[in-house]
Amino acid sequence: MKKHGVAVVGIGAVGTEMLKVLHEREFPAKSVRVFARTARQEEIGGRTYDVEATTHEAFEGVDIALFAGTEGAKGASQQFGWPAVARGCVVIDNGDDFRMDPRVPLVVPEVNAEALRSHQGFISNPNCSTVQMVVALAPLHRAARIRRIVVSSYQAVSGTGRGAIEELQAQVTALQEGREPKAEVYPHRIAFNCFPHIGRQTDEMPGYYTEEVKMRRETRKILGDPEIAVSATCVRVPVFNGHSEAINVQFENKLTASEAREILESAPGVVVIDDPANAKYPMPLHASGTDPVYVGRIRDDVSAPNCLDLWCVSDNIRKGAATNAVQIAEKMIEMGLL
Repeated sequence: MKKHGVAVVGIGAVGTEMLKVLHEREFPAKSVRVFARTARQEEIGGRTYDVEATTHEAFEGVDIALFAGTEGAKGASQQFGWPAVARGCVVIDNGDDFRMDPRVPLVVPEVNAEALRSHQGFISNPNCSTVQMVVALAPLHRAARIRRIVVSSYQAVSGTGRGAIEELQAQVTALQEGREPKAEVYPHRIAFNCFPHIGRQTDEMPGYYTEEVKMRRETRKILGDPEIAVSATCVRVPVFNGHSEAINVQFENKLTASEAREILESAPGVVVIDDPANAKYPMPLHASGTDPVYVGRIRDDVSAPNCLDLWCVSDNIRKGAATNAVQIAEKMIEMGLL
């Protein structure tokens, strides 16, 4: 198999996981370079990397660049993404700067890999909360066509980055020791608390935060159906890693819970855990450190026709970011696009 020169841009929570995933999945890389703001050495996953300062010239000879792009952070792909493409590099970007750009496929390999055929050298990774939802819903959409989605997400602090993880730990310690915890990353204390605030308020959808707008726009683009109605409420919860979602979905055609369960049990990337009578259902503890999207609590919605309720959990740093990006590169190789 042909081997490729790979670069990972950024070594926060997502970038470090990208490096681990590349090695775990034995990606066919002839070299793996790491770019960041400053040159230095870093030990990641038991390996020492000579981190290079990110420059336009650094992308010479790089075949695939994975931009870690912590959610909401601006800069790296805006500054270096398209210039890297001009140097012959394929960019796979985890940031949100170009997801809705008509030039850029927005891809979850289990769902819409064919969109890669139209790439112009730049591919976007969807938002982590969108990724897990569309992996669960796409097989059902193909079976009965989705008309409307109402989703509430319960999102771990790792989605904000390393600083938020450290803040939650520090706040828990402070409370245990009887000290007043400090809130610096978030507007409120996150330890033993939750708040419906992820991102910033938008003019596009008054009253909604940007995370909620992303779930609407990105779901429509990935599923290729601009008529799907989507309403989201995104909540930050005191969980270190792993996002959870309560999803209510209405279909054009009747789809029973048992039929949906059967479809999902054979769907790529999905693991069904659905035995609520015995307290078996997906939890962040199942998902953290793994790649599947876990689905359970699949049930008929008794309040409306052609509706189902389900519960969906996934590791937002792996499948929601790092693994999905690596899978995009793998799929491009499989399809002869690299």
